[in-house]
Amino acid sequence: MMNRRTFLGGLPLLAARPEPKAADVWSPPRCEVWDVHCHIFEVSGETPEERVTELVKFGDRMGIERFVLFMGFPFYTDPTPEQLRQQNDQVLRAMRAFPQRISSFVYLNPNHLSFSLQEFDRCVRDGPMVGVKLWVARHCNAPELDPIVERAASLNAAILQHTWLKSTGNLPGESTPFDVAELAQRHPSVPLICSHVGGDWERGIRSIRATKNVYIDVAGFDPTAGAVEMAMRELGPERILFGSDVGIRTFASQLGKVMGAEVSDASRKLILCGNLKRMLTPILKAKGHRP
Repeated sequence: MMNRRTFLGGLPLLAARPEPKAADVWSPPRCEVWDVHCHIFEVSGETPEERVTELVKFGDRMGIERFVLFMGFPFYTDPTPEQLRQQNDQVLRAMRAFPQRISSFVYLNPNHLSFSLQEFDRCVRDGPMVGVKLWVARHCNAPELDPIVERAASLNAAILQHTWLKSTGNLPGESTPFDVAELAQRHPSVPLICSHVGGDWERGIRSIRATKNVYIDVAGFDPTAGAVEMAMRELGPERILFGSDVGIRTFASQLGKVMGAEVSDASRKLILCGNLKRMLTPILKAKGHRP
């Protein structure tokens, strides 16, 4: 007669489960990974140095070779000149802690155009930064963006613009991919990075498809299957950049978008590193840095 003791005694012990197969265990990508979208916001630590040490430690586990860092802490949606200077100084301190691993973009606010151009000169023209980060203070199709784009283009500095398409409505100055496309049409020879591709990636990809000087990063939105594959079909592999949005997101969840995508190894290498390296190599070499 079967009873509870007889039934349980016949079950296999948990300890007797087979070891996971090698294919089931995570291993870092077998190519370089350059992450175009990193923050020290929401990373543990009191100082920029402590926070970037944590970021690099976890990045090492996931095979991240180069981190592009911008914005300090806390976040300001419409930062004053003093707050911009504070944020950029924090990032400069983080860079000095890992000069061979960290590149960075200067955080600017078009609502303070004169100061932003001065800050660009301080951090990029005369400093070690290699690009520009623009967030949510003003829509990027505004004419105030033109002098910033022109100044950055004169030094081959990358320009990364946050974008989102929220079902509940964007913040008052928050850009969409449609805004980036409009800005790109005014500056057709200047590469622009449409960050997050609007979150709503199906609309975002289509909105910048015709503006060939617009790249996307796949940072920040949920790791939904099919996003990278659609970007490949609509844009081609040369216009897609890997980004994580760490420490708001995790390296693992964002790498999963690219590692799990049904694309060729050659395309995956372009997305994970090749495209960003090609974009940044001229300014890195001009500053005497190793690409």
